[in-house]
Amino acid sequence: MLPPKENFSEWYHEVIQQAEIMDVRYPVKGLYVWFPFGFKLRRYVYEKLREIMDKDHEEVYFPTLIPETELGKEGEHIKGFEDEVYWITHGGLDELDVKLALRPTSETAIYPMFKLWIRSHADMPLRIYQIVNVFRYETKHTRPLIRLREITSFKEAHTAHRSYEEAEENIKLAIKLYKEFYDFLAIPYLILRRPDWDKFPGADYTIAFDTIMPDGKTMQIGTVHNLADNFAKTFDIKYETVNGSHSFVYQTCYGISERCIAALLSIHGDDFGLILPFEVAPIQIVIIPILYKGSEDKVMNFAKEIFGKLEGDFRVILDESDERPGAKYYKWELKAVPLRIEIGPKECDEKNVVISFRDERKKKKISVDDLCKENIEKWAEDMKKRLAKRALEFMREKIRYIESIEEIRNLEGVIVFHLCDNIECGMKIEEIFSANVLGNFVEIPDWLEVEENGKCIICGNNGKISALAKSY
Repeated sequence: MLPPKENFSEWYHEVIQQAEIMDVRYPVKGLYVWFPFGFKLRRYVYEKLREIMDKDHEEVYFPTLIPETELGKEGEHIKGFEDEVYWITHGGLDELDVKLALRPTSETAIYPMFKLWIRSHADMPLRIYQIVNVFRYETKHTRPLIRLREITSFKEAHTAHRSYEEAEENIKLAIKLYKEFYDFLAIPYLILRRPDWDKFPGADYTIAFDTIMPDGKTMQIGTVHNLADNFAKTFDIKYETVNGSHSFVYQTCYGISERCIAALLSIHGDDFGLILPFEVAPIQIVIIPILYKGSEDKVMNFAKEIFGKLEGDFRVILDESDERPGAKYYKWELKAVPLRIEIGPKECDEKNVVISFRDERKKKKISVDDLCKENIEKWAEDMKKRLAKRALEFMREKIRYIESIEEIRNLEGVIVFHLCDNIECGMKIEEIFSANVLGNFVEIPDWLEVEENGKCIICGNNGKISALAKSY
């Protein structure tokens, strides 16, 4: 049995193991093994991410090893990662002339190649992405999918443009793509521009997608960075303009890691296990025959008939194990099978089946004729709408607007307030509440009834609507 989800940390640790998403027993801290079931979930989630990215981007692959000479070129960038880099110092028994870094991120691996690829204005916009592993020497408390030393599924996109304005348009495109991805997963989000002290090293500015986890902490689930021409100047990435002069390119980059799967599991799951949208569930339908003595063959034959009807269109299994029905229900609820079909002797006689959906856990009898592809796809879409509605309602409950610091007693969830651009004011409120300023809202949700501009909660000067939370 799982701990109740209100004990989120314990629940998360157990559900990751019991539902066979990741095995935490690998003998290196912060490295985990994907179970086959979890890897299938990863596959279906990232297939959707690839489908979205492939509309405007080309997929590539760059090496894992980055020479120290390249990594060190962008001073601000390497300073942001210097405590997190894994270094390779030897090849076999020979000491290397130039140390090699296991990529913490790929700007310094990709941009020397951009210098070779980009010659003229006709070569842009250039948009590429890769899904790779990245390594960061994480010294804080590690947690599967959330905080790791090897991020196994890092989708990073890198683009080059002729002007700052074109890069800005690409930022809007990146936000649009990420919204499409998280809407597909029914995960609610806030889109915030990080304060300058928390932006990506070397970026002009950073925009982040944040969601609220069951314990009230926020988790960053995507980032979008406008790099301006900072990296172009470092790596000498120039192009010939229409009039024959040469100019530095302007760049953006944006990433999503397997934190998207951590959010998916955490936000939709319940005390009984995982709940997943139909499209990404490794098993979409389970058929459970209810066997009584003397009717075994009749029930099994009918169950196999239903299985044959569905297997070409869906990921469906027929549970023929010797376990009791209750044990089967628990097993497949834990693993988030969206649609369960039960068949007993009575259903055989009436040509009916009993169905239930993972999120509702209510049984309903329908005719076999109604168990068709068109209806199942509609039920799947209805289920996702229910998941999205429930998740958004939870997020809304965890967000509170305040006009003065005195209104905050226990910091739980996200506090929304007005904050000026003065770094001292931001640092002060972070210090008071031992929390993180998430930044200014890029898009204020329709349901969050606040004005964009107002008086700074610290100094009283003009400020913009901002957010504060304890974060992963």
